[in-house]
Amino acid sequence: MTSIAPKLDDYATKYEHVRLERHDGILQVTVHTDGDSLVWTGLAHDELAYCFNDIACDPGNKVVVLTGAGGSFCAQIDFAKFNLGTAADWAHILFEGQRLINNLLLIEVPVISAINGPVLVHPEVPLLSDVTIAADHSTFQDSPHFPSGIVPGDGAHTVWTHILGPQRGRYFLLTDQKLEAKQALDYGAINEVVPRAQVLDRAMELARGIAAKPDLTRRYARVVLTREIKRLVQDQLSLGLAHEALAALSL
Repeated sequence: MTSIAPKLDDYATKYEHVRLERHDGILQVTVHTDGDSLVWTGLAHDELAYCFNDIACDPGNKVVVLTGAGGSFCAQIDFAKFNLGTAADWAHILFEGQRLINNLLLIEVPVISAINGPVLVHPEVPLLSDVTIAADHSTFQDSPHFPSGIVPGDGAHTVWTHILGPQRGRYFLLTDQKLEAKQALDYGAINEVVPRAQVLDRAMELARGIAAKPDLTRRYARVVLTREIKRLVQDQLSLGLAHEALAALSL
C-alpha cells in the first residue's frame, strides 16, 4: 500500500515563518521573521498550527527540536496584523487557536525546546515541549494578554496553571510577571539553563540520545507523557477562547 503521509520535501519550504531541516531523523524547527527573531502575527500563528500537523504526520521525524532565530525566541507581537473586531474574526481565531496547541500535542515523538532568548509572546508553545533548554538570558512573560486587556484564554490559562501550579500560574498571568531563566528553572517551568551559545548544541545532544531509542518506545513515551495535558487542553481550550472572544468584543 502506498503511503500518503507527508514527507519533509512536501512541507519543508511551505511556511514563511518556519525553517525546517532534518538530519538523522532529528527535525530542527526554527521560527523566524525574515531570518531574524520571530514577530508574532496572525500568519505566524496559523502557520505553526498547520506545520505542527505536517510534522505530526511525517513518520520520518524521530525527534523534534524547536528553536528560534536571532536573539529571542519571540519577544514581539504585531497586533495590526490580527483581525479582532467581529464575531467572524474571532471564529477564525477559535478555529486556528485550538489547532495551534492541539497539533503540537499531536506530535507523537519527543519534542525538545532550545529556547534561544526571551519568549514574551505565547511562551506556552515552547514550554509544552517534553524537554526545555533555555539560554541564560531568556525571560518568560505572557505579555499580549492580560497586560493588554485580553483574557489569557487561548491555552495560556491551561498551560501556565499546569506548569507552575494554580497559585503561581494565576499570579503569573494576572500580574504581568516576567520570569528570568533562573527563576523559571527554580519554578520547574524549564529543565536546564545554559549559556546562549550552547543552547542548540545541548538540545541536539539530548535529541541524539532520544533518537537512538526504538521507534515505538519514543513514540509511545510521548503519548503517555502528554496524556494529562491533552486532557486539560481538550477540557478547557475552547471555553477559554470563547471567553477571550466575548471579552474582546465587548471593548
